[in-house]
Amino acid sequence: MDSNTYFPIHETFQATLQGEGFWTGVLCDFIRLYGCPVSCPWCDTGYESGSKGIEWNRHTLTELLSQLVSPRVVISGGEPFIHKNLPVLCQAIIDSGRHVHIETSGAFWVDNLPDRVWVTLSPKTHVSPSYPVDIKMWNRANELKLVISDGSEIDFYLHYFENLQPSCEIFLQPEWEMRVRIIPKIIHLIHQFTATHSRPMRLSLQTHKLLNIR
Repeated sequence: MDSNTYFPIHETFQATLQGEGFWTGVLCDFIRLYGCPVSCPWCDTGYESGSKGIEWNRHTLTELLSQLVSPRVVISGGEPFIHKNLPVLCQAIIDSGRHVHIETSGAFWVDNLPDRVWVTLSPKTHVSPSYPVDIKMWNRANELKLVISDGSEIDFYLHYFENLQPSCEIFLQPEWEMRVRIIPKIIHLIHQFTATHSRPMRLSLQTHKLLNIR
C-alpha cells in the first residue's frame, strides 16, 4: 500500500498505560480509528448513538508511523475491523519493530490479519443483538473481555467459550458507572467459574480511569 494512503482517525495519543485486560500497566500508544455501528449503551468513546457527530481526520500511514513512540500500539475505535486496510496498518507497525494490539467487538472480520497481532475480543451481542460475533473471531482472540453490568453476561456467552484458544484468558470488567455495586458480583462469578472450569478468569479494572490518565 502507498504510504500516502489515508486512514480515518478519531484521535491518537502516545506514551500512556494500557488500562485494561492482560496488558494492564504496559506502556503503549493508541490509534483510535473512526467509526462504529454497534452502539453500545455504555460506550465511553462517544459511539453510543453510532458515528454521527464524531470528529475525525485523515492521516496517512506515514503520518501515523511518525507519531509512534512506545513499543506497543493499541488500535481501537470505534470498531477497527470495519476498515478493510486494517491488516496493512498492522503490518506497517510490526515492520517498525513494534507490537500491535487490536480491541474489537468481534462483529466484523478481515482476512490477512498478521499472526503477531494481539486481539482483544469484547463482544457486545448481549446489548446489540444485530451485531453477533463472527465465529472466526472466537478462535482468533488472544483475550476475551466481558463488560459486566449485572452478571448475566457469563451465561449469555458461556457456550462460545469452547471456541476460544486454550491460551485465551477471560477478563470480567465492571461497567464503569456500576463498578461499586458490580465488583463484588464479579468476584463471586470468578469463584463460581473457577470451581468448574480450568480456563483462567480474571478481574479487569479500567486502571486508566482510576489514575485519571488517557
